[in-house]
Amino acid sequence: MIFGKHVNRYYLRYAPLLLLGSFALLLVDYMQLVIPKLYRIVINGIKTGQVEMDGAVHSFDMEFLLDEVCLPLLFVILGMVVGRFLWRVCFFGAGIKLESDLRSRMFDRCKDLSQEYYQVNKVGNLMSFFTNDLDTIQECFGWGIMMFLDAAILGVMSFIEMFSMNKALTLFSMIPMVFLLVCSLIVGKYMGEKWEKRQEAFSRLSDFSQETFAGIAVIKAFVKETHELLEFKKLSKKNEDINVSYTKLSMMLHVSLTLFIESITCVILGYGGYLVWNSTLDAGSLVEFIGYFTTIIWPVMAISELIGMHAQGKASLKRISELLDAKPAVTDRKGVGFAGEIKGDIEFRDLSFVYPDGNEEVLSDVSFKINAGENVGIIGRTGSGKTTLVDLILRTYNVPDGTLFIDGKDVNDIPIKEVRAAAAYVPQDNFLFSDTIENNIAFATDNADLEGVIEAAKMADVHENIDEFPEKYSSVLGERGVTVSGGQKQRISIARALMKNASILILDDSVSAVDVNTEKAILGNLRTMRKGKTTILIAHRISTVENMDKIIYLEGGRVSAFGTHSELYASCESYRNLVELQRLDDAGEDAPTKEVSANA
Repeated sequence: MIFGKHVNRYYLRYAPLLLLGSFALLLVDYMQLVIPKLYRIVINGIKTGQVEMDGAVHSFDMEFLLDEVCLPLLFVILGMVVGRFLWRVCFFGAGIKLESDLRSRMFDRCKDLSQEYYQVNKVGNLMSFFTNDLDTIQECFGWGIMMFLDAAILGVMSFIEMFSMNKALTLFSMIPMVFLLVCSLIVGKYMGEKWEKRQEAFSRLSDFSQETFAGIAVIKAFVKETHELLEFKKLSKKNEDINVSYTKLSMMLHVSLTLFIESITCVILGYGGYLVWNSTLDAGSLVEFIGYFTTIIWPVMAISELIGMHAQGKASLKRISELLDAKPAVTDRKGVGFAGEIKGDIEFRDLSFVYPDGNEEVLSDVSFKINAGENVGIIGRTGSGKTTLVDLILRTYNVPDGTLFIDGKDVNDIPIKEVRAAAAYVPQDNFLFSDTIENNIAFATDNADLEGVIEAAKMADVHENIDEFPEKYSSVLGERGVTVSGGQKQRISIARALMKNASILILDDSVSAVDVNTEKAILGNLRTMRKGKTTILIAHRISTVENMDKIIYLEGGRVSAFGTHSELYASCESYRNLVELQRLDDAGEDAPTKEVSANA
């Protein structure tokens, strides 16, 4: 059994199933204790030819054997079969229901947790929560309840039967059992620590495997297969050693218990034989007593297994509880209500921002205003804070009060879901699902049709590429979109964002992998189709943003200039230098082509 605030509720929720299972278990245990009585009747009947039963002496003949032994035994067997089937369905069914519900709660919690949680906790480690740890808890709940109840019911009933037959022999056999139980408790605590280390080792192995498979292209490109294999072997060997260590301890406990209990059985046979010899017990009663003792062995073994199981479940529940108890770092404040339709006005007022795990300001005194319907470009050197700026608009991180406004309202007074529902985002790291191209593009909306998907693909200038695929829009992409090129991946991501038709569209360096002509086509489509809607485009090339309504130029987390391309070129020396530098680069790239043309 296992207890904790995230598990206790299920004992009440599945109480009817657990009560029915308990009744079935009680029936099985009662019938199981009938069998030693039948053994006594048969042994004494064979020995003396007569059987004392219900205060009367009966001849031990075929009719008596069939009526008083075989027929009751048949009913006992049928009752045990039905009862065991029933308690398995009830206990194990409740355990599976608990596992399913916990998994749903865990997934629900994962989707609500903020980005910074996933910066600390790796995917492989989280996946081990959903596999190994959940399996352990499910086993502790279903199998654990059964073992606890069976040990309690069968143990008490067997002890009463044994005690009623011979008090001295019962106490003599129970003293070693108590010693055994104490030893099991001591070893169980140590096994819990071993189990926790085992789960941590598996998590590290899972983390490494996940990262290796995700980065297999990089590994092959740098010819690091052997290096990664050796690293995997190290982790695998450590995982093996911890598992072997745990298994050795578990088996030593199990073997020691078995050896100890069998030794007690030998003592009972010796002392019980002596009692038969001096006529204190008859042979049938000794066999019956040994039958009860054999029955009570299971409760003792079950308790020792329960100790180990509880230690495992406690360690796994601790890991899962850390996930379920984790609080989203970015949440709505109390009292936030419906804000109405968002048009797309965005204003920053003296905003400064430090990452939750950082010490230095990433953005400092940022102030500017984007009017609804404007196309705005953001440009700046790497690390200047461009992505952080748009992350704050999407409420990926907490924003200081009075520093960011959408449609004139403090962003903290608008529900996070409404802010994100009004925005479509194409991140730097374009993520595509292992699904059809149609479903990837339609992911942004719940009521998409193929015509709408095709229209979005045309706006993103990727329709012709998709049309060349054998399955066209039904083509299934590989994991993270590895079966398409970088440019196609970017454009499919843009098409997905366009499907949303949001008031605010944010493109974070989303045309870097396409050629200049494709870039111009996409930007032209955006200006035409998104007239009246706000578009924010982060880029590194001046040519990408120079025709925007406004341009934000960031340097070291500060807004160095804000205005049109011509205004920035005239007033901002850093921007002008960047323009001239890129022009020189473009001229250098074109020079060989011009020279070839002149020679021709």
